[in-house]
Amino acid sequence: MKVKKVFSNLITLSLILLLILMVYIVVSSKLAGGEPQAFGYQFKTVLSGSMEPGIKTGSIIVVKPVDENTKYEKDDIITFKVDEKNLVTHRIVEVVKNANGVMYRTKGDNNKSEDMELVLSQNVVAKYVGINIPYLGYLTDYAKSQNGSALLLILPGLLLIGYSIVSIWRTISQIEKATNNKVEKSA
Repeated sequence: MKVKKVFSNLITLSLILLLILMVYIVVSSKLAGGEPQAFGYQFKTVLSGSMEPGIKTGSIIVVKPVDENTKYEKDDIITFKVDEKNLVTHRIVEVVKNANGVMYRTKGDNNKSEDMELVLSQNVVAKYVGINIPYLGYLTDYAKSQNGSALLLILPGLLLIGYSIVSIWRTISQIEKATNNKVEKSA
């Protein structure tokens, strides 16, 4: 009986933690302009296969936001702005220093050629820290949608309510069974 109680408590705790995690992901994603973040790191979704096989399409990557004075080296993987709306994560293949300052020649690991334009240091927004979670980006992209946000907040709550109803029903059944056994013994 104790094992069942411990197992029951673990399930309840897991569902509560899942609900809290989903609320955190949805809220932080909305506050950060679409990308969740925690402890000074951001989580970006990879939308292309340019960095495969190391970083798969649909992966979540962990990046550390940087300022424009940060210096990078060859082989660093950086996330940079290509225009106002789009970010790209590629590897630095060459650091170019000239009268205009420092720029970076980049290339996707899976691309045959280097990127056509040099990346200005002020366009670099983050540095990849080497952590990626394959395919989780598909879920976070869905979570950013209106339907996805609603589902990811409601589903854990419904699971918790459903599990609570089942637990209450089992407890009532056990009490009724114990009461019936006492009545039968006294008769």
